[in-house]
Amino acid sequence: ERITQTVEITKHVVDIEEKGVKLRLTIVDTPGFGDAVNNTECWKPVADYIDQQFEQYFRDESGLNRKNIQDNRVHCCIYFISPFGHGLRPLDVEFMRALHQRVNIVPVLAKADTLTPAEVERMKNKIREEINQYGIRIYQFPECDSDEDEEFKLQDQALK
Repeated sequence: ERITQTVEITKHVVDIEEKGVKLRLTIVDTPGFGDAVNNTECWKPVADYIDQQFEQYFRDESGLNRKNIQDNRVHCCIYFISPFGHGLRPLDVEFMRALHQRVNIVPVLAKADTLTPAEVERMKNKIREEINQYGIRIYQFPECDSDEDEEFKLQDQALK
């Protein structure tokens, strides 16, 4: 089935079970971000959606019947960065600065498999510098447990 371009904010719910732990994962897909001719405040619908989910959760928590509350808050934003160009676009900076106070941002280099390992490393370093330069707070993965084996620790460090 052909995947169509997202034209509005859509939610996809997936139930996951791993090692006896059940988790309901909701993926929120946003429209082609920055594809319009005028991208002024194009991040606003995403910010409004995140705020609405928090407000709804707060209202549910403040109510009398709190047994079956569904948590639809946005806990993480996986932000895909174009591999073509020289780092972050002004639109990327504006979006992440608008949302980093609301949600954990995990920047991901999109289509990284189209680049050589050296290009990926150069691009990642450039993006890290710009994120620091603009004061954008991104999600910091926690340290792994000290009882993990060395191979896992090295893999964890490489992913960070």
